[in-house]
Amino acid sequence: MFHHVVFDASNYQASRDFFVAALEPLGAKVVSEGPMGVEIANNEISSLCIRREEKSPSQLHLAFIADSREQVDNFYQAALQAGGVDNGAPGLRPEYAGEYYAAFVIGPDGHNVEAVYQQ
Repeated sequence: MFHHVVFDASNYQASRDFFVAALEPLGAKVVSEGPMGVEIANNEISSLCIRREEKSPSQLHLAFIADSREQVDNFYQAALQAGGVDNGAPGLRPEYAGEYYAAFVIGPDGHNVEAVYQQ
C-alpha cells in the first residue's frame, strides 16, 4: 500500500542500529545511507527511512509483515537485544483477527514497533 515511510529520530544512531537489528530477521537491510539518514528495505516495493533530527518526534506505531511465526519470534528477540522494551511477547491476538500472530516492542523515541504474521 505504501512506497516508503519516513520519520525523524532524535538519536539517529540509536534508532538506526535498533531498526537494522530488529528488522534483519524479516529480511530487511540498509539499502542506502547518507547525510539525510538511512533507508532500510526487504524488497523493491517499500522502505523505511529514518532522518536525522535533534528534536523528539511524535510517536508512531509501525507494523511490519513477517513471513512466518518464527520470523515474528526472531524479530522480537532481535529487537529486545537491540535495546527495545517489551510491549507484547509473540503470540496470537484473536481480538485483532483469528490467526493474527504478532509481537510488539517499544523502540527508540517511544515508537511501538510490531511484527505480524497472518495466515
